[in-house]
Amino acid sequence: MVVPSPSPMRTKKTKAVGIPTIDLSTYNRSKLAELVVEACEEYGFFKVVNHGVPKEVIARIEEEGFDFFAKPAAEKQRAGPASPFGYGSKNIGRNGDMGELEYLLLQSNPLSISETSNAVSNDPTKFSCVVNDYTEAVKELACEVLDLVGEGLWVSDKSVFSGFIRDVQSDSILRLNHYPPLVDKDPSTKLAHPCVNNNTRIGFGEHSDPQILTILRSNDVGGLQISLHDGLWVPVPPDSNEFFVMVGDVLQALTNGRFESVRHRALANSVTKPRMSMVYFGAPSLNAWISPLPEMVSPQKPNLYKPFTWGQYKKAAYTTRLGDSRLDNFKITNNPSTCLDNLVDQ
Repeated sequence: MVVPSPSPMRTKKTKAVGIPTIDLSTYNRSKLAELVVEACEEYGFFKVVNHGVPKEVIARIEEEGFDFFAKPAAEKQRAGPASPFGYGSKNIGRNGDMGELEYLLLQSNPLSISETSNAVSNDPTKFSCVVNDYTEAVKELACEVLDLVGEGLWVSDKSVFSGFIRDVQSDSILRLNHYPPLVDKDPSTKLAHPCVNNNTRIGFGEHSDPQILTILRSNDVGGLQISLHDGLWVPVPPDSNEFFVMVGDVLQALTNGRFESVRHRALANSVTKPRMSMVYFGAPSLNAWISPLPEMVSPQKPNLYKPFTWGQYKKAAYTTRLGDSRLDNFKITNNPSTCLDNLVDQ
């Protein structure tokens, strides 16, 4: 069921926007598929309720996350630096992007999680079990959404999208982002929210996710914003019981631009309470080839993107800044740089 957000948000453009909400338990399969495709086309973003991920699975990983980020800096740094996996602080990527956050980046396969857990937790076995339970649950949610996409788009292989993530060599990852609260050093100023008016405290800058699909959940502290197709930034009310789904760059390529990856950012303007988000990025294997599906191409809608592997796209993404529109470099109608041509031709 798609319903408007209970409290539509306004920006300087004075435009009220309701975030699509889809109840996975309500409609018949064909209606659900229709609603998922509609949300992907219009927003590239939606909330899912009655998602089937057990509350205790969510609570346990949130507890592990807060326990880790509450440790002294020296202890946390034993799990870093993130290269790319492990603990990181403020630095986002390799090209100078910064944010007011600290994070823990984990590969989603059990062996990698087990190896990382020794530096993350005083009880590595427990940590591994908690993370594995969570990643498996949200992976199944991502696959369910992607199967609904396949059905809603009437492609011949309804599991073509989820198949990329179910691959045993899938490059999917889990990221825990922790945004510390503001510290008001002078309570006499009575500034309840000193950085809100000019949005100067960016936790994680504007970007789209390069993978296929993102499943995001956070605690009850706001900060997430999405950009609509007209450039309007819309704050997303937090909901600690539910998940938010985001279209990634690879899904945009697979649908030949019918879906667009959603640009989003996170502000870090909470005064007294930290925000923590748990983000699952569903990705193909590194050697998986990505190109628009045949059903998405027609004389009226010619092929927009040259074929590439996920490994090639990921390598190209690491050479760009966070806010760059990476997929544009793989458009057939563009003249990519020599570097990107070499990546695609490899």
